[in-house]
Amino acid sequence: MTQRPPSRVIHPWPLRLMHWLNAIAIIILIGSGWEIYNASPFLPFSFPPLVTIGGWLGAAIAWHLAAIWLLMLNGLCYLTWGIASGHFRRKFFPLSPRAVIQEVIQALKLHLSHQTGVYNAVQRLLYLGVIILGILAVLSGLAVWKPVQLWFLSDLFGGFFISRVVHFLVMTGIVLFLAVHLILVALVPKVLPPMITGGRLPESATPSTPMAE
Repeated sequence: MTQRPPSRVIHPWPLRLMHWLNAIAIIILIGSGWEIYNASPFLPFSFPPLVTIGGWLGAAIAWHLAAIWLLMLNGLCYLTWGIASGHFRRKFFPLSPRAVIQEVIQALKLHLSHQTGVYNAVQRLLYLGVIILGILAVLSGLAVWKPVQLWFLSDLFGGFFISRVVHFLVMTGIVLFLAVHLILVALVPKVLPPMITGGRLPESATPSTPMAE
């Protein structure tokens, strides 16, 4: 009987579960947030109904509040697991501006190489950045939702209107992250199945160069 060589899971199940829960929460938050913005826009444009969620202000707020609880609870689990398991340390560091610039150039030339199980420098920067944006989105959103009860958050961002502007800009940053994330997946489509099934790598495979995961 042939014995299979030892292997390890590329993406453990907690990571996969939290990844997809975050994806659901963020999509709902963006769509419902655009509907809320449309009720009182502060820029000379509105979002088309096709890309909004809720259909009217009350329903959009209900969707938004439900999704923000999912994002906060799931995000707290992700941060706790990422630090305790060493995932952040292994996946996000080291990181240097030189590596980011080199790999951006490679991506623009469609020559971004891939090593299964390792994040490239662009991904490391993006993931660290979107974690910060997520925290800012929650804090600025709370400042907009409860500006009187959470006055200290509102004051921190410069008042209700500035909090709303910050929240909108953070949302825009997250949308841009999603766009770049999807482009990178399109460039290296074989990274998608392991995020669904977990995937496996031989134990002997010891990645040395940070490429796309």
